[in-house]
This record gives sequence, C-alpha cells and structure tokens, in this order.
Amino acid sequence: MTTMRIMPDSGSGTIHRLHDMVVGWAAALPFSIVQLAARVSVAEVFWQSAQTKLSSWPVTLQLFAFEYRLPLIDPGLAAIMATVAEVSGAVMLTLGVLSRLAALMLLGVVATIQVFVYPGHWAEHLMWASLLLLILTRGAGALSVDHLVARRVRAGG
Repeated sequence: MTTMRIMPDSGSGTIHRLHDMVVGWAAALPFSIVQLAARVSVAEVFWQSAQTKLSSWPVTLQLFAFEYRLPLIDPGLAAIMATVAEVSGAVMLTLGVLSRLAALMLLGVVATIQVFVYPGHWAEHLMWASLLLLILTRGAGALSVDHLVARRVRAGG
C-alpha cells in the first residue's frame, strides 16, 4: 500500500506571510485613528444635512410638513430640533466634546429617520448607526477634547 503525500503549494507560505503582515500592520494602527475617522465621517453626514436645511428654511419646513410628517410633533418644531441636533452633534463629534452624548443624540436622529421618514434606506442608516455606536461604546479616543479633559481630571486639576 502506498501513501500519497500532498505537498503544500509553494505559494501558500507567501499568502500566509502576506496575511500576517497585513494583520500586523492593521493591529499596529492606533485605535484613536479609527475613532477619529468614525467621528469625522459621521459628523460630515449630519453637518451637510444641516447645511442643506439651513440653506433654504422655507423648503425645509415644507419637507417636514408634507414629506417627513413625523407623528405627534409640529413640523416647524421638528425641523428646528433636527437642525439643532445635526449642527451641534456634528460639531461635538468633530471636536470630540461630549462625544458619547452627541452620538446618543444623533442615534436618536437616525432612529427617527429610519422609522418614520426613509425606512427603505436601512443600509445607509445602519452604517451611520454603527459609527455612532462605536463612539458611544468606546468613546472619542485620544485625539479628542474628551480625552484631554479626562486626563486633566485624573491628574487632579
């Protein structure tokens, strides 16, 4: 009886080394860079949305009255609340100031949009929510005002 020995493909070692190299490089990336990217990218979405609302307030009011039609809230008040949340949340996230609060506030905006306005856009909303959940659960990171304040508080003033 003969035993057949299968030799590994000579290229598989190269693939494994390449994989290990990429994983090592990715693991060496400071998580604070990931947190900064999450903050800035999701903040940009809400900043642009707020700027669109502010650029034509009468159109914004019409959208809230006739297209968005949120239940139990006056369209004018809803427009103001959404715009304030988007502007303040975007600024807070970009600077890393009270980032967890900003993320929670904007998660509320995303949930409202998903449930009442554009339920068919769930993939886009899930992407925003994922970034906001990262910030909510892990914080703003070392490249933030939150981090500087926390360091100062820990140091005693």
